[in-house]
Amino acid sequence: MPALASHRKPRTRVRTTTPAVGLTTAALASVTLLSTQSATAAPAEPRPSIEEVRKKVDALYRQAGTATQQYNRAKTATAEQRSEVDALLEAAAKRADRLNETRRELGGYAAAQYRNGSIAPTATFFLADDPQSYFDQDQLMARMTSRQQKAVADFRTQQKEAAAKRVEATKSLETLTESQAALRTSKQQVQTKLTEARSLLSELTAEEKARLAELEREKAAEAERKAGELARQQAAAVKERAGRAAREEAAREEAGTGTGTDAETGGTGSGSGYATKAGKVLAFARAQIGKPYVWGATGPSSYDCSGLTQAAWREAGVDLPRTTWDQVEAGTRVATADLRPGDLVFFYDDISHVGIYKGDGMMIHAPKPGADVREESIYSMPVYGSVRPA
Repeated sequence: MPALASHRKPRTRVRTTTPAVGLTTAALASVTLLSTQSATAAPAEPRPSIEEVRKKVDALYRQAGTATQQYNRAKTATAEQRSEVDALLEAAAKRADRLNETRRELGGYAAAQYRNGSIAPTATFFLADDPQSYFDQDQLMARMTSRQQKAVADFRTQQKEAAAKRVEATKSLETLTESQAALRTSKQQVQTKLTEARSLLSELTAEEKARLAELEREKAAEAERKAGELARQQAAAVKERAGRAAREEAAREEAGTGTGTDAETGGTGSGSGYATKAGKVLAFARAQIGKPYVWGATGPSSYDCSGLTQAAWREAGVDLPRTTWDQVEAGTRVATADLRPGDLVFFYDDISHVGIYKGDGMMIHAPKPGADVREESIYSMPVYGSVRPA
């Protein structure tokens, strides 16, 4: 009997198990690859220390201070340039009016000659935009009265002056555009630096913020210690000068030639005028304590550092420039040991900050964004130098 065909599918099991084996192998390979990549991946950057954060934030605030002075300079230049442009445009308009008046006068002469039957070229001469080609013709000049000749000469002069003013105004407008671009750039720089500083501070934990505050207190204490040393040195120097002046005065009185010296300065009363001005400066500065620092501000509700010094000295009748870079040139340089109340103290190598010396190693200044006008040791920042404005 012939064998029946088999309906079994013996290879089915093989087909179903092979993919499973393949998937398992691929999965193992993937796990191995991921494990290898994880093992070779670079470790995460360590979290910066509080001291590093403090230095970074201080640097950002300093950079913002520099950008603020750049902004102040650009703003001043923009205002000055705009005034110059307005004046030039006004002058150009006035010259154009005078030019048109002269042109009408010349037109009147030409019309009169036409009515009187004068030759046509004379009329053409008077009405031409550029009469120079006709001006040199002797036969036409002979037909002109002295008044007409003066009118033509005035017309030519006014043409040149009007053209020159237009060129000057165009150049001034170009400079104004450059100043406005610099203003926008410096403003963006300030905002960028301040945003970065605030971002760093916002990432600190409560514990880290407490540690940062402790570091600031330690820094302030050291700065005040140095201020105390300076105060003692200055007091000793004043005492020495007073003693020397007293001895010199006694000697003069004995000789019958007394002149009355200023014990504080060792001079002949030359410091009294400055002391009066400085008193007004410091009275104004003290009244601003507690008002916020705002970059680019000049009062009366907020100030940046050079805005405060400018406003304070204005109270004493002295007009200081707007920026720290210009203020440092607006007076007589003095050594730190010789500082007197009212003097300006500048900070950092780039001269990006300034305060008003009040005596005893202390100053009144607008410190930085987020802080108010306050009294602080001059040693809270690296001193660049000092200036006596008047």
